[in-house]
Parts: sequence; structure tokens; C-alpha cells
Amino acid sequence: MLNVVIFGPPGSGKGTQSEKIIAKYGFAHISTGDILRQEIKEQTELGKQAKAFIDKGELVPDATIIDMLEKKLESLTTAQGVIFDGFPRTVDQAGALKKMLRKRGEDVNVMLNLEVQREELIQRLLKRGEVSGRSDDNLETIEKRIRVYEEQTAPVIEFYKAEGSYHAILGEGAIDDIFGRISSAIENAQ
Repeated sequence: MLNVVIFGPPGSGKGTQSEKIIAKYGFAHISTGDILRQEIKEQTELGKQAKAFIDKGELVPDATIIDMLEKKLESLTTAQGVIFDGFPRTVDQAGALKKMLRKRGEDVNVMLNLEVQREELIQRLLKRGEVSGRSDDNLETIEKRIRVYEEQTAPVIEFYKAEGSYHAILGEGAIDDIFGRISSAIENAQ
């Protein structure tokens, strides 16, 4: 199984590009954001806890995310590959993912880092907020989410550089051009 981590700050296009990867390669999609939004929608205890963190622009605690992902990963017995979208967000999570995959005799094959300038991210997220009505797409929360990403999440890049699976992807320009760069990285990892 090919394991792909798609990475980048909020608004970098992870969701859009994940959909294209799934359509082309038939990979299973594990999105912590989708899993959390479903829990919030269903108003589960986990969803209520997660919403409190998300509304403040903070990360949901590792233990909660890791437990959810392990269950999801165990259910994907026939997938050709998996794309991890929104996870790992910290070095501890990257280590936990490595441990999870090693139990299955696997590893992260490629980590795709979508690189987008800060101003572009803010504009994309404000526009998304207007279209989708997501409560976390307002200027104050966006700036906090980007700051949290830079402080807590960006160190994960160094983890995957050390692992040898890191690939920087220019995340600006036409969606199909970005996807072409992603496809090349995935195909080189196979």
C-alpha cells in the first residue's frame, strides 16, 4: 500500500488536491478535518470537545486524533493506497503515524508539502468562508490558524526531510498544474 501525506497550511489546497489524487489513483482518503466535522455534526462527545478547540483556532489533542485514525486505518484493508490529509500536524503525530504504519509493515512513502504564500492563503480562506459559511474562515481565526501552523506544524517538515520522503510542491497557480507536480512526486515514490 502506498501511504501519502498531503501537507500545507490552512487554505493551501489539500482538500482539492486530495480529491484529484483519489480520483486518479483510487486511494482511500483519511481527513482528520472530515472526521472531526462529522463528529461535530453528529454532536458526539468527541465532536463537542473538538469544536471548542477548532472554534478557537487551536489543534485538537493528539491522543484523540490518533485513536480516531487508528480505527479508520484498520478499516481500510483493500485500499491501494491512503492519503493522509490534515495529519500529522505535529512531530509527535508524525512519530505516532510511523509507529501505526510500522505495525502493518508499512511507512509513509511520500510527504507532499503544498507551499503557498501567506497573503494567498488568507484570500483563499476568506473566499472559502463566504462560499461555505465555515465558522472558522474569518480573518482573526485564519491568522491564528496560520500562526499555529507555523509554530506547531511546520517542524513536521524537518521530520519528513530526515525520513527522506519530503517533497515540496508549489501550491500556487492552476489547480491542474499543481496536480501535475503532485502526480510526478507520487509516481516517483512508487
